[in-house]
Amino acid sequence: MAVKVDLKEALSAAPAGFSVANPSKIALDFPLTANALGKVSQVLNEGDLRSMNIVQAGDRTRLVLNLVRNMNYSTRLDGKSLYVTLAPVVRAGDSLAQRVTRFSEENALSTKHSLRDIVFRRGKDGEGRIVVDLSDPGVGIDIRQQGAALIVDFMKATLPDNLRRKLDVTDFATPVTVVETKPQGENIRMIISPKGQWEHNAYQSNNQFVIEVKRIVEDPNKLVQGTKIGYQGPRVSINYQNGDVRALLRLMAEELGLNAVISETVTGTTTLVLKDVPADQVIDIIFQQKGLDMRKKGNIIMIAPRDEIATREKLDFESRQQIGELEPLKSEQFNLNYQKAGDVAKLLAGLSPLPGAATNTALRMLGKRGSVIADDKSNILFVSDTPNKLEEIAAFIKAIDFGAKQVLIEARVLEANDDFNKSLGVKMNFLNQVATGLGGSGLGMTGGALKTGTFTSTTTNGVTTSTGTPATQTTPQTVGVNLPSFSSTGGTLAFSLFNSAATRILNLEIAAMESDGVGKLVSSPRVVTANNVKAKIEDGTEIPYVTTSSSGGVTTQTVSFKPAKLILEATPQITPEGTIKMALVIKKEEADWTRAILGNPPIKSSVVETNVVVENGGTVVVGGVYITDNQSSTEKVPLLGDIPFLGWLFKYKNDIGKRRELLVFITPRIISDKMRFD
Repeated sequence: MAVKVDLKEALSAAPAGFSVANPSKIALDFPLTANALGKVSQVLNEGDLRSMNIVQAGDRTRLVLNLVRNMNYSTRLDGKSLYVTLAPVVRAGDSLAQRVTRFSEENALSTKHSLRDIVFRRGKDGEGRIVVDLSDPGVGIDIRQQGAALIVDFMKATLPDNLRRKLDVTDFATPVTVVETKPQGENIRMIISPKGQWEHNAYQSNNQFVIEVKRIVEDPNKLVQGTKIGYQGPRVSINYQNGDVRALLRLMAEELGLNAVISETVTGTTTLVLKDVPADQVIDIIFQQKGLDMRKKGNIIMIAPRDEIATREKLDFESRQQIGELEPLKSEQFNLNYQKAGDVAKLLAGLSPLPGAATNTALRMLGKRGSVIADDKSNILFVSDTPNKLEEIAAFIKAIDFGAKQVLIEARVLEANDDFNKSLGVKMNFLNQVATGLGGSGLGMTGGALKTGTFTSTTTNGVTTSTGTPATQTTPQTVGVNLPSFSSTGGTLAFSLFNSAATRILNLEIAAMESDGVGKLVSSPRVVTANNVKAKIEDGTEIPYVTTSSSGGVTTQTVSFKPAKLILEATPQITPEGTIKMALVIKKEEADWTRAILGNPPIKSSVVETNVVVENGGTVVVGGVYITDNQSSTEKVPLLGDIPFLGWLFKYKNDIGKRRELLVFITPRIISDKMRFD
């Protein structure tokens, strides 16, 4: 038996491959090759070849031939084609090369593999993604659809006890509802249970095996449903010369596995010569030639001329409209659990727009003869309408009447103040304990010495005589420069120069101060709100402002108030991935009494407004306001303070720096029904 694989371009070398004895299969890896068949599996049931799977991972495609029994294989390149020849395994008289090959295969199969981790995620397009972490890339994997479930078998593998479980993943809003992993003999079986219409795709990258299950939105205009663009049916080659159209349509429907109902009005013949064309494209070509159309329900299609289908649908719509006008009304009551009956009644009657609608246009869901009555005390809704409308209303109420999840939002508003002050000054005094006299009370000079006391001066014949009594000096006289630093704190360096009699002393005092201050004001507001419901919390005070006005000689004073509060506004939205999207407005206001004008302080305000996405229980810094204020001043004695180096004895310098930063930390948590607060 031989399998022929046609390629767009010729291969430079035969693809690498391997075989598995149990279950029997042969895998071939084609590098730099894409899957252009439009399908990932095909049932063959030819001899010992049961089916084949085509899996594309990046720029590499793997072809897996599922066999009935273990077989040898060989490959041969012929132009753009690859021939895979299958032959039964011969035990007696095997060559040495065959024995070595079979020994390596059996040794590989006897090696125990394991599953290390299983993670379920939701893809960006809403698909369910099961990621399996394998112990090594050589784990044999068999994936197939069985009934409404997807079965994945990991051959000769072990499973840790913590992974033997059934995962309920309904909350992820994907086609997958349950993923169960359990041992099955020597293998590990994973049972994936999707809902609705779905398709799957599986690929492996090194030690990671990924299964994606996507939801299929049924398109009535497509014969083969799927998320891929274009035609996806099995490829066929047709040489049809002047044949009956009805017979050709029947053959294509059988190729696609559909049940076809062909109208008697479909007649005529056609000629088609096509090679390697999808079957659904062949049907589309016939529709264009003969002016036909179809209507599809499940796997049953009705084929008829377009005019016939349009006329039939028009008659059907008119008949349903007449039935709705004549059909007797029925009444039904709905017990609401979370929504208010009055609000839902307005929605059904079209008296209020739907929540979150882009416009204020209201949508009436009741029929022309329908009516609704709401009892607010019992929160019961009484609806009277046709049976079809009642079914639509019941589905609508079921969709909106549910308990919204609660979200705890904790904000930490941190204000960091960094004050820096650096001063340098000099204090220099000259002290003399000897009396002085220079006339009057104060400084004087006697015998070349500077003294203090009380003196009298008289002039006789042009001669001035000074007499007096020196005072006992209890307080030393000081003369000098005093340029200390601003602050009373800091370090001081002082030293004195004096003679041996200790009558004259020169004091030099250098005062230096350098201080750092870091002040932190932490506020931590918390608020709990429902999903998609805005919450607001305020904490603070209101500052009174007095304004004076004069009119006609009469002075009037008016007192008004301005808020100075910490405000947190949050609107959370829980995403299908389990993260939390938040619209945040954070305001921090406070009065600055140091800059008050006529007793009225200005209000310092810091505002952060943003939209963020945070993991459940995660923390994010949503904003920061950074303000820097630097001041530098120098005072000195004129001329003396400008002397290089020595000028520092006659001046001081003061540097002041202030930095203020506002940081906001947000931590949201989804409150589950089982959460406890102790």
